[in-house]
Amino acid sequence: MTEKKERPIGIFDSGVGGLTVAREVMRNIPGERIVYFGDTARVPYGNKSKETILRYSRQIVRFLQTQEVKAIVVACNTASAFALEEIRHELDVPIIGVVKPGAKTACETTKNNRIGVIGTKGTIASGLYTEFIRKIKPDAQVIGVACPLFVPLVEESMLKDPVTMEMARRYLSALKDRRIDTLILGCTHYPLLRAVIGEIMGADVTLVNPAYETARGLKKLLEEEELRSARPAKEGETGHRFFVSDAAESFRDFANSILPIDIEKAQKINIEEY
Repeated sequence: MTEKKERPIGIFDSGVGGLTVAREVMRNIPGERIVYFGDTARVPYGNKSKETILRYSRQIVRFLQTQEVKAIVVACNTASAFALEEIRHELDVPIIGVVKPGAKTACETTKNNRIGVIGTKGTIASGLYTEFIRKIKPDAQVIGVACPLFVPLVEESMLKDPVTMEMARRYLSALKDRRIDTLILGCTHYPLLRAVIGEIMGADVTLVNPAYETARGLKKLLEEEELRSARPAKEGETGHRFFVSDAAESFRDFANSILPIDIEKAQKINIEEY
């Protein structure tokens, strides 16, 4: 059996969005190997019930446990909001979500205490970002806006399409009116639209990328739990494994367009078996 430190980190998401978290982990914690699962057959999660998200998340966690992971990252804001706390008590490995790190950074960043959050319908309706922000900054004004079309636009690689720009203008107009100075990109797909969102919101609004903050949080967690890999990071080395529930080729092509490495294949599995 592999020594615990040298086991991989499990990362899962509803689709390709969590690759933004995988990218930040590769950049910020080189030497660690990743097992990534994208639930491409059942994306998006943002319009599904808490019960369904919990069932999906449990299936994925069971699969990741078969891969002998040493820690799990829930790289999906909706699953972080609806499933993380319940799953945490069922695991014997540490687990981290993307909501707390993003909320903490937003609180440290804001000057006028007006924080915007964009996310899926599920994430915004859960109120979890507001809850975490208010624990740190009780007087903060949190304005949440659901942007349900952003996920399918990213999944279709329409990152710079005029349709995407038009939808972004519509979604973000309410936040501009409220004079926020900090905006949390509350879905792992959204950092891929950072240029569009930044152009519309303007230079006075700081964009918080929870993917980056989660990678930093994971690094700290691994060090505290004495789980950091001792392997030296080698240039061009992969050792990462990618799994999906559908559309393996299009997933691989998308992954190769945003990751700092090239992946040869993503393996399709039947997640319903777990």
